[in-house]
Amino acid sequence: MERVPITRQGYLNLKKELENLKTVERPQNIKAIEEARAHGDLSENAEYHAAKDRQGFLQGRIGELEYKLANADIIDPDNIPKDKAVFGCTVILENIDTGEEIEYQLVGPEESDIDQGRISVASPLGRAIVGKEPGDEISITAPAGKKSYEIVEIA
Repeated sequence: MERVPITRQGYLNLKKELENLKTVERPQNIKAIEEARAHGDLSENAEYHAAKDRQGFLQGRIGELEYKLANADIIDPDNIPKDKAVFGCTVILENIDTGEEIEYQLVGPEESDIDQGRISVASPLGRAIVGKEPGDEISITAPAGKKSYEIVEIA
């Protein structure tokens, strides 16, 4: 089994989602199936088929979350050294072409949210950052072309 790095908050978010699926979403889905079944002929009952499709999705997501939680390796960003970019740290990058600074926290794939400034260590930019030190330059090829950054600070 492959251990998946995750922050404590990310782990708690996954647990919360799993609990919601098991205690709220799944019971609602079971009720929807029962109600749709009561309408009669199941072969042409769109509500029944939609509820059964939703049931399959819920079961799949529950299984996926249980697997991720069982294989989670919780890492506390406060306990990591700040000399190199590693999982959990926050990195300030300067776009070499524009001088614009951006800040990202390196997190696991499940926690990634670019709008919140969190990028996955498995993403192309995340892989380029990991192991680097302040002052190092990195380059990635993005859909918009090649981009170059300098690591300004690791927090």
